[in-house]
Amino acid sequence: MSEQFKAMIVEKQPENNFTRKIGSRAISELPEAPLLIKVQYSSLNFKDALSATGNPGVSRNFPHTPGIDAAGVVVEDASGTFTSGDQVVVTGWDLGMNTAGGYGEYIRIPAEWAIALPEGLTLRDSMILGTAGFTAGLSVQALVERVSPNAGEILVTGATGGVGSVAVAILAKAGYKVVAVTGKADQTEFLKSLGASEVVSRETVMEKADRPMMKERWAGAVDVVGGEMLAAVLKSTRYGGTVTCCGLVGSPDLPVNVFPFILRGVSLLGIDSVQCPAEPRLVVWNKLANEWQVDLEALVNEVALENLEDSIQAILRGGSRGRVLVKI
Repeated sequence: MSEQFKAMIVEKQPENNFTRKIGSRAISELPEAPLLIKVQYSSLNFKDALSATGNPGVSRNFPHTPGIDAAGVVVEDASGTFTSGDQVVVTGWDLGMNTAGGYGEYIRIPAEWAIALPEGLTLRDSMILGTAGFTAGLSVQALVERVSPNAGEILVTGATGGVGSVAVAILAKAGYKVVAVTGKADQTEFLKSLGASEVVSRETVMEKADRPMMKERWAGAVDVVGGEMLAAVLKSTRYGGTVTCCGLVGSPDLPVNVFPFILRGVSLLGIDSVQCPAEPRLVVWNKLANEWQVDLEALVNEVALENLEDSIQAILRGGSRGRVLVKI
């Protein structure tokens, strides 16, 4: 095993400017932790793009290697949890934030951050899903526990993005009638190919959103947008419905009154995929590998680490579709 390995390196320059390049790092530069993994695949999430551009809300220590997802093979594990050659998946925790992440050929992490690759998935499959797919799975799991498929329509906002597209696909696979929301009219057929029964515009969902309450329609929803979109979804959710919230691309603020909660008994559930405990993490990953497994190839654009720049720019300007798989 060579001491040097390939990685994306983000460096802080004078006047708070940041540069990134594909360069060489040393294994000795990695954090002190028991589990050393040779990474084969990662993925691109919005948080990765923020980290790659030096966003202080994500990463504060530089030079830094982004990549909040990683799938690969165990080289060594001093904790004894895994053995050399085991295939593992890592998503969340501090990986790719202030701990060197999956955009490098090696990572060194605490053993509890990794899970064994679920039977039914390849390493490549697991990173087509990645944090986005896992977050979608947590959202669907929360809905499945509270809303039956015959209860009515399930709305998915931001449906062409990573979380949204996977959520559409697995909800449809689980037997739900899915309505997908997008601001990209040319993506209607793509969303229907994932299983959406109907595709609507943002304007349709936001119509009359200035009212204290809106007409009941949704039995449940997966929201990845936040802000005014989430407020409108809550106002138009049916009595006893459930809405999950996992994103803030629209806004971190929620301009809504209490009426959906106290007049219609609507539940708003927060979804966190970063520090999710081991037991629910394994439950959802096993479902993604089995009963919720979907045709992943319809979602993926595979790029080499060296060619990731265009995809970073696309996701920052909201032009990304589905999932970007990064081959390390």
